[in-house]
Amino acid sequence: MKHLIVLTALCLVVAPAAALAAESTPLARAFGNTVVSTYPDGRTGLLWLKRDGTYDAKGRHRTPSSGKWTLRGDRVCLKQAKPRAVPFSYCTALPSGERWRAKAVTGEPITVRIVKGVAS
Repeated sequence: MKHLIVLTALCLVVAPAAALAAESTPLARAFGNTVVSTYPDGRTGLLWLKRDGTYDAKGRHRTPSSGKWTLRGDRVCLKQAKPRAVPFSYCTALPSGERWRAKAVTGEPITVRIVKGVAS
């Protein structure tokens, strides 16, 4: 019982700290908004980052996926859990400016921007 109380107290301290850390990242402006990636063929992928370290996405073919995101230095890394877990993380540069260039998980060049609100 004593261990359960200590664990519960630790969770109450760590959870707000994690939320605060998320708010102070360059990703903060993405929360509650849509990250839109435009591919060379004109199709777009959509990404919704959540403050709790999870994400939802729709690829350019509108295939849904979800998983967890983490920060690694000056990069954000996505680790897919659904529709099936993948054994690697996809990492890309953090947002910079209104639009920025990046590479898709496929290696293709993409243009990325953050659109206000939840686009579909």
